[in-house]
Amino acid sequence: MKVLVTGATGFVGRNVVARLRRAGAEVRALTRDPARAGFPQDVEVVRGDLADPGGLGAVFEGVERMYLFPVEETAREVVALARNAGVRRIVDLSAASVTAGLHTNPVEEAVEASGLEWTHLRPGGFMTNMLQIWAPAIRAERVVRYPFGDEPMMLVHEDDIAAVAVAALLDDGHHGKAYTLTGPAPVTVREQVAAIADALGEEVRYEEVSRERARELMRAQGGFAAESADLMLGFVEYGGESPDTGSGYAEQDWSALEKPWPDVERVTGRPPRAFAEWARDHVDDFR
Repeated sequence: MKVLVTGATGFVGRNVVARLRRAGAEVRALTRDPARAGFPQDVEVVRGDLADPGGLGAVFEGVERMYLFPVEETAREVVALARNAGVRRIVDLSAASVTAGLHTNPVEEAVEASGLEWTHLRPGGFMTNMLQIWAPAIRAERVVRYPFGDEPMMLVHEDDIAAVAVAALLDDGHHGKAYTLTGPAPVTVREQVAAIADALGEEVRYEEVSRERARELMRAQGGFAAESADLMLGFVEYGGESPDTGSGYAEQDWSALEKPWPDVERVTGRPPRAFAEWARDHVDDFR
């Protein structure tokens, strides 16, 4: 069985590739830059960009199942190409905010409309997102500067997402399911910093700063930190609206994003991993 993994060099995608290999599946990995992918030789690496479906060519040939990274603008075209090439099952990466009713997801809609077997993965916030935001300052100064120190966050280990993805790709019984994926319990920013310090065996200071100062710091980093600053710090809502425009998000029921969900354990047979374990897994990234 050949499985196509899109977004293969991302945090979740790399873990999906690794788990599929361990399960004995034939893996084709889609990436925009094959030279930098760094996959083992038994992974077939192909060049392509989901944002440019016309350039995907023969990427889907011989593929039976696909892990779909979300690119909303081209989702319907990509899914149609996959269906026409003979792909029978799609597992797509969505978000827990859909479970909470904060917005709809065009990728989910495209997958459901395809008539193929489908499973939606709706993770909460990625533990790895904090790596992209905090690691430079931790490496340089052993400090985290961020607001909301005591606000609990419902985060999930990226490899737990991958474990559920691979189960849905390879095993039966997941068609038509939407899994909301979280860690075992909420964790505050202070608790996250303490877990990273414990993994390092060194002190890491937490400095509470204003949202405005945190935005300055995140924008200065560039990349993911800069791109996500406004959303993570509450300057915009899901969908890009300002909280002051009366978009209705403030009145939504956020409880779905504030509690642990059982779906990781339900699918994999083991509890999701806590932030402390994630910190140990990534300790070298903070050194």
